[in-house]
Amino acid sequence: MEVTRIERPGAGTPGPEQTVAVRVPRSPSPGPVKGPASPEPVKGPPPVSLPVERIALVALVFGRERAGALLEGLREPEARQAKNHLAGFIALSSATRQARVAVEFGVRTEAAARLRAVMEEAPEVLRRELFRRLPPYHRGLFPERQVEPPDAAATPAVCALAERLLREATR
Repeated sequence: MEVTRIERPGAGTPGPEQTVAVRVPRSPSPGPVKGPASPEPVKGPPPVSLPVERIALVALVFGRERAGALLEGLREPEARQAKNHLAGFIALSSATRQARVAVEFGVRTEAAARLRAVMEEAPEVLRRELFRRLPPYHRGLFPERQVEPPDAAATPAVCALAERLLREATR
């Protein structure tokens, strides 16, 4: 096999007219390296596997519409179980699903303080939308507020911003 080597002949400043590509035959390889007949077994604790239910929940949280495809990488019996769990999680309401994630994996320890700070800094339109989108278990932080139906001021941009702020405050 040949190799391409770049040579710059001459002592002057290199330039395009002085750069030359030369094909040089490759030196033969010394041959295969001999090693032990069988590899040494890896020592240490066996790998810990998550329960299939938690794997399905993680796939839904991080993969959303790709969750089913992500679970296909599991072995057949676990994949079937995980897809059953996934179907159950998808059937839950958003607030119940978020509560389940919080119970399984925990929320930020400072989530309540972060939510209060966001609510204090937000304009009133955004506050109403934030509170409307809060899961029931976080609404108790704001007993003075009531859930109001969305009004005309709650544009898609305001709704998207509210979703993003809630995600960032609690995760």
